Amino acid sequence: MIVTISYSRNLFFALTAILSVALAYQPHPNSPRQRTQDSRRDFVRNVVALSVPASVSCLLPKFAHAEINVGGKPVYGDDKVIMGQKSHGTTENAVQENLRFEVDRAKADKISSYNRHFAEYGGYFTSRESYLDELRSAKGPITYYDSVSGKPLFVAPIGRSMSSFLAESEYHGWPSFRDEEVVWDNVRVLKGSGETVSTVGTHLGHNIPDKKGNR
Repeated sequence: MIVTISYSRNLFFALTAILSVALAYQPHPNSPRQRTQDSRRDFVRNVVALSVPASVSCLLPKFAHAEINVGGKPVYGDDKVIMGQKSHGTTENAVQENLRFEVDRAKADKISSYNRHFAEYGGYFTSRESYLDELRSAKGPITYYDSVSGKPLFVAPIGRSMSSFLAESEYHGWPSFRDEEVVWDNVRVLKGSGETVSTVGTHLGHNIPDKKGNR
C-alpha cells in the first residue's frame, strides 16, 4: 500500500500502510471502544513488563495513549534533512518486529528504510484478510502507526465512511489518506518530488493528486 501521502490542496495519500505504516493501528482514542481497550491494555502492559523481554514491547504500539493532532494544512520537508543516510538506510532503526497481520518484516524494512520510489504490489493490503475484517468491524476511525518509531501517522476514516475509505483504497491499490486524516506532527511531504515520509525517515509513498485534491 503505497502510502502516497500527497497533499497540497487537500492532501490525499496512498499510503504504504500495511508495510511502512506498520499495520499497527488502533481505534481512535476518543471512541468508546478505545476507552474500553485502553484500560485493558494498561493491565496487559503491567503484566507484560513483569514477564517478557523488552524486545517484545513493540507488540504494543508506542504513543498509543498520546494526544493525537490530526488534519490541518500539509507540512513540507527538506529531502536532505529528513532522508539523508543514517545508520539504517534513511532511518536510525529497523522496523519493529512482530508486525500485525503476518506482514513480512524483511519486505517492510526494505520498503521503509532502503527505498525511495517503490512499494508492495498494488492490492497487497486486500490479501490481509484479518486487516480487512478489523476495518469492517471498526466502530470508528483507526490510527495507523509508523513501523519504525511507533508514532501515529494517520487516523482514518475522517469525514467519510469506512466503506468509502475502503472503496477508494481498493480503486487505487493502496490505502489512501486525505489531508484531514494525516498526523502532520509526524508526516512530511518533500518539496519538489511529492514523496511522503515520516519525520524519522520512513518512506511512506507519494502525493498523487486526483480531482478531489491531494491523495
